[in-house]
Amino acid sequence: MTDQLNIHTHQNVGHISLNRPKAIHALTTEMCVAMADALTEWASHDGIAAVMIDHAEGRGFCAGGDIAMLRNSALNDEGKTGREFFHAEYQLNHQLFTYTKPVVAFMDGITMGGGVGISQPAAFRVATENTKFAMPETGIGLFPDVGGGWYLSRLPGRIGQFLALTGARLDGAECHAVGLATHYIASENLARLKAAIVDDPANIQAILDEASETPPEARILANRENIDRLFAGRTLEKILAALEADDSDWAAKELKTLRAKSPQSCKVALRQLADSLTLGSFADEMRMEYRIGSRVLVSHDFAEGVRALIVDKTGDPQWNPATPQGVTDEQIEAIFAALPESEEWTPLS
Repeated sequence: MTDQLNIHTHQNVGHISLNRPKAIHALTTEMCVAMADALTEWASHDGIAAVMIDHAEGRGFCAGGDIAMLRNSALNDEGKTGREFFHAEYQLNHQLFTYTKPVVAFMDGITMGGGVGISQPAAFRVATENTKFAMPETGIGLFPDVGGGWYLSRLPGRIGQFLALTGARLDGAECHAVGLATHYIASENLARLKAAIVDDPANIQAILDEASETPPEARILANRENIDRLFAGRTLEKILAALEADDSDWAAKELKTLRAKSPQSCKVALRQLADSLTLGSFADEMRMEYRIGSRVLVSHDFAEGVRALIVDKTGDPQWNPATPQGVTDEQIEAIFAALPESEEWTPLS
């Protein structure tokens, strides 16, 4: 057991509570393995009827993976530790996606990157007024992983491409409106709600439905037409050209946002979302994302993005290639290519 997690059972319900408040509950390899072990045990335990995932304290549900560790791995051990983390994290993501018992995730706070990976596979995803959902990876030279290709590509219209490229943050009402959350419930009611689920895990749907409230207006819906029209392009160049040609303030703001992102990461994300729709299973998704992750992890842009935004906090990443035109189709192909058989990602056996 790790002190970064609280794992216990209440009557017939398994409960995983992330507990790294100073790191906004960012996931470590140890946490991923411990969560997977608990889920494996509960899966074959007749007395466990459902699982709840939440966070212990603080303003975040889960802000992602341990980025500093990933960068250190890229700089110091050629990405070995980082690949081990991705492998374990993606096994956890896949395990949750294919889990046979109902899982309830409480996205009551910052839900980014790795937090998306452990909340989106859940059958029940509860957003609150504290939810801040984002896949901001293009800003640090990574890509929207943990199944992001699967979830984002299947959102209405071009919302997924918009979120993947810009890293835009959605609040709880927006998550509910586009289907990233199944329920919207005030945070002050969550303790009572969890107790009700523990008392009657067979009726989670009815309990959540009854506790749900009408969310505030979802801002993203007001921009839906802009998103679908201006992010319709299949290439980064076409999307940038569409934003440049539009004279609205909204287009200017999103163009400025996109210009600050890693061109390589943006091209990877667009290809990833397009390819995801052709895949037959979530395991195929994870295999593809592991291939991407194992290579992007040791790329110039990731080390540089983390340096500029997290380590030095200068906010001035020098991307290489610096322009979308500089990122060739061959470079993208190489990032997506199959790994040697012995290095490919595999689900938990």
